[in-house]
Amino acid sequence: MKKIIVTLCVVISLSIFSVSCSKDTNSSTRNLQQEESNKELVLKFYQKLFGDKDISAIDEYIVPNYIQHNPQIADGREALKKIATQWIAGGPKTKVDVHQSVAEGNLVILHVKIPTPDGKYQAIAEIFRVENNKIAEHWDVIQAAPETSANPHPMF
Repeated sequence: MKKIIVTLCVVISLSIFSVSCSKDTNSSTRNLQQEESNKELVLKFYQKLFGDKDISAIDEYIVPNYIQHNPQIADGREALKKIATQWIAGGPKTKVDVHQSVAEGNLVILHVKIPTPDGKYQAIAEIFRVENNKIAEHWDVIQAAPETSANPHPMF
């Protein structure tokens, strides 16, 4: 009798464990094709605006009620156009130097090296939220490259 109870407990425990480990395919399956599409959209936007210096990228890729988390830039597509016009004014066209790009769900993350007018560079981590094939929200962290580094591969 004791052996039957122990066996029954093991079977029940394994059943509970098995159910708790199984995934609901409707809620946890990633749409890799959509994630790749989101990443391509963000990369095209980034190249067109910052590499090609084409301000029309904002109307093409950004929603009107764009949410901006950079404390120096107001929300909205028009606010982004105003500041981006200043950023790209007079700059030469170039290929943007994206070192890493990652997409998960509706978020796309870029790790970018941007040259500065003084011949140095900045490292930028950009996070974009994509909604209905447009960029709806943005976060960034910008850091100037240090003069010296404790290792031979600072920031990239």
